[in-house]
Amino acid sequence: MTIKFGILSTANIARKALIPAMLRSDQAEVVAIASSSGKANEVAKEFSISKAYENYEALLEDPEVEAVYIPLPNHLHKEWVFKSAAAGKHILCEKPAGMNAAEMEEMQEVCEKHGVKFMEAFMYQFHQQHERVKEVIASGEIGDVQLMKASFSFPLMQHQPDGNIRVDASKGGGSIYDVGCYCLHTFQNVLADQVDEVLIQGEVDDKYGVETSAEGFVKMKNGVKAMFDCGFHTYMRHEYEVVGTKGSIKVPKAYRPDAFGHEGLVIVDQGSETRTERHYSDQYQEEVKHFVDVIKNDLTPKNSYEVSIQNMRVIDACYESLKQNKAVKVNP
Repeated sequence: MTIKFGILSTANIARKALIPAMLRSDQAEVVAIASSSGKANEVAKEFSISKAYENYEALLEDPEVEAVYIPLPNHLHKEWVFKSAAAGKHILCEKPAGMNAAEMEEMQEVCEKHGVKFMEAFMYQFHQQHERVKEVIASGEIGDVQLMKASFSFPLMQHQPDGNIRVDASKGGGSIYDVGCYCLHTFQNVLADQVDEVLIQGEVDDKYGVETSAEGFVKMKNGVKAMFDCGFHTYMRHEYEVVGTKGSIKVPKAYRPDAFGHEGLVIVDQGSETRTERHYSDQYQEEVKHFVDVIKNDLTPKNSYEVSIQNMRVIDACYESLKQNKAVKVNP
């Protein structure tokens, strides 16, 4: 039995990643798409989707739709999660799930009230390379972890970003919301720990009023130090490294291995010896498969409410640190 999805928006991430992943899956079926920009019919034709709606409410009224995917701008997530939940639709929502932790807590309350499943779409974690990293850490091969570093950036500012939601302050733009959130999520996911404190510096663009790059120093609760950088100025970089007392693990295709034939690399370096492992996963398809399984079997998603709320608390602390130019504790 497949789960029938409706797509709220014709956003690029839906067209380029999630809809194709659903079409590759034998567990999900895209039966409807809605757009407020008049593109619904065009995209429906492109992907052979049977129903196209010119507004989101009409899609939510469709009784055939069992679940929705929400790739709307960040500032609209809460509104349409609320409306989708009230319509009885399960929800796969793009990251970051909300503009702050308080919004995420409200979304949990509403989704639980209406008995629908919710998952924030951090797709990277469904690639098997990250589970392999955790296995190597647990094996003791690199010793005790002392440091973790992560980077996610791409050259948006070189391509006339006017009109792009990533630089629109009113729509939840900014490099931390867009790509830095992956680095922060990864620290907590891979190290199985929570962030205690952050110190953030960033370049706030005079024209757009959002940080187009940011660098952060992070202290985990177990004392491990972490550092990240994110932004819209450099070439595409999406990598992390875990450094221990005996060696390190590098993951150079951490967040978008789908751009490299789904290949992920795990490079274990012990100084005198280096080993490169290749791992393959269709991370978007695996994300869809997992969420369908959550719906069908009444499971807790891998990206649970607790995980999403905690990550939003860290993002809140990052923006507070950027504003105050000092270290900020993550709200417990």
